[in-house]
Amino acid sequence: EVQLVESGGGSVLAGGSLRLSCVVHEWTYARYCMGWFRQVEEEERDGVANIASDGSIGYADFAKGRFTISRDDGANTLYLQMDGLKPEDTAMYYCAADKFHYGCAQTVGRSQRFDYWGRGTQVTVFS
Repeated sequence: EVQLVESGGGSVLAGGSLRLSCVVHEWTYARYCMGWFRQVEEEERDGVANIASDGSIGYADFAKGRFTISRDDGANTLYLQMDGLKPEDTAMYYCAADKFHYGCAQTVGRSQRFDYWGRGTQVTVFS
C-alpha cells in the first residue's frame, strides 16, 4: 500500500502564500503521475494540478499563474506552492498518486485515475 502524507496547510490572510508538501512512501515514486486536489465540505473534489514523471504539468484554470506544482524525486516529495491566495481557495487539499503516467498532464481533475490518496491538509484563507 502506497502512503501519502500531506503537510504545510494553515491559515493565512488573502494575498498570502503557503507551500504544501506530500511525502510518498513508495520506492517507485519517480515513475508516478502525481496530482493535487481540493475539496470544500459537501462539494465535489476539484483537481488543482498534475505533474508527470517526465515533468510535464497541467493546471486547472483557477490555479494558473498563482499555484506551482513541483516534485523532488530524490526526496519522494510533491509540492504545491500557492501564492496570491484568495478566500475561495479555502479547502482541504489532497495529494494523489497514479502508478501509470500516461496522459498525466492532460487529465487534471480526473480523480478516478488516481490509485492512492493522502488524508489531506486544511488551507484557510481569511479576507
